[in-house]
Amino acid sequence: MTEPTTLSVLSSALAETVARAAPAIVSVHSHRLRASGFVWKPGLIVTADEALADEGEVEIQLSDGSRRQATVAGRDHTTDIALLRIDGDIAPVKLSANIPALGSLAVVVAADSGAPTARLGMVSLSGPAWRSLRGGEIDARVELDVRLRHSQQGGLALNAAGEPFGMAVLGPRRVLTIPTSTIERVAAQLESRGRIPRGYLGLGMQPIRLDDGIGAMVMNVDKDGPSAAAGIRQGDVIIAVNDERLSGVRALSRSLGPKSVGTEVDVTIRRGGEPLHVKVTIGERPEA
Repeated sequence: MTEPTTLSVLSSALAETVARAAPAIVSVHSHRLRASGFVWKPGLIVTADEALADEGEVEIQLSDGSRRQATVAGRDHTTDIALLRIDGDIAPVKLSANIPALGSLAVVVAADSGAPTARLGMVSLSGPAWRSLRGGEIDARVELDVRLRHSQQGGLALNAAGEPFGMAVLGPRRVLTIPTSTIERVAAQLESRGRIPRGYLGLGMQPIRLDDGIGAMVMNVDKDGPSAAAGIRQGDVIIAVNDERLSGVRALSRSLGPKSVGTEVDVTIRRGGEPLHVKVTIGERPEA
């Protein structure tokens, strides 16, 4: 009898890894968009927010071909996580908090019309926590050297031991994973609240260039917002927050994450050319 080769052993191990994860993987259909998702808890599906339509019905297709209607329990654009509710008792996947090392193998298990699919690649970057362009706090930056179709977004990324360490999504020119710790944190809030609280200053701002740097011109003020209560007016120019010079309006907006709600900040403004310090207690962004 011929002894198994190294490649045949690896091939069998990969096939077994995919087979174990496949029952918890589903297809997500929403208004001409196709994505993948996985059972996070009984009756709850995690998928990629970017791959989910903004409106219309959502349908889940299981590996056996059956279909079920889903409702959106909550979604967070900043971390690319959406949570769906369905009826049923599909066994959830057990996520691992381990972050894979640079150069290790990774398998993305996704779905296409309910049927499981798999992609093999390598961890091309494994780094520390980072903030997305939309201001979401991602607990680790893990990039995969693997090709991913749009319908495979929301699939599970598995390490060589078959442990799911995150959700695979399409980033700018690369495949990223949203790690387990971020999924657990965000999905838990979406399950209980339906949304992630975000900081709110109640200002409409326009970036302007100053002689000594960058500022933000206040174009409008929400009369019921925290900045109005603190005395900030239309026409003021914000130049610093907590004595840190402003690097741009977008950077200021990204700093208004969940942890900012309820904190007091010292905002330095220029009014009529004169500097002025204003204490603002950051509020929670309305749901509108």
